[in-house]
Amino acid sequence: MTNFSIRRARNGDESLVLSLLHALASYEKLLDRFHIDEEVIRRDYLCERPLMNCDIAFEGAAPVGIATWYWTYHSFAARRGIFLEDLFVTPETRGKGYGRALLSHLARNALDAGGGQVEWEVLDWNEPSIAFYESIGAKRQGGWFTYRLQDEALKKMAS
Repeated sequence: MTNFSIRRARNGDESLVLSLLHALASYEKLLDRFHIDEEVIRRDYLCERPLMNCDIAFEGAAPVGIATWYWTYHSFAARRGIFLEDLFVTPETRGKGYGRALLSHLARNALDAGGGQVEWEVLDWNEPSIAFYESIGAKRQGGWFTYRLQDEALKKMAS
């Protein structure tokens, strides 16, 4: 990894973050759900107390990847952790160790803050990512289903 670096997204990075997230949504075949814009990135990612943290990987000056994440807390373990919302490495730079470096960066953040884990979800058809995650020692969690209230079900529940 020649001239590789990772830094936190900052003001002025809105279009860069948006383009990397758009590329991820395209890869995941989720463009129909992609509604974020630069204003949302400014408001939620680049504010004093961000709702979403965003780290960008660079090879020299060229952006090669992104990780968006937020802090969680696990009441039974009494420890915080990181939930990795998005991980993306540009197709032309995959296999160079940038995804591993981004995950290593997050693992250090978690440990430095007294945390005990980094967790994420992966689409069930995304075999290249699944193979990568398993190759670094991540374990697929069993025994749990993810549920979501949204749209009309969310409104109905709130009423």
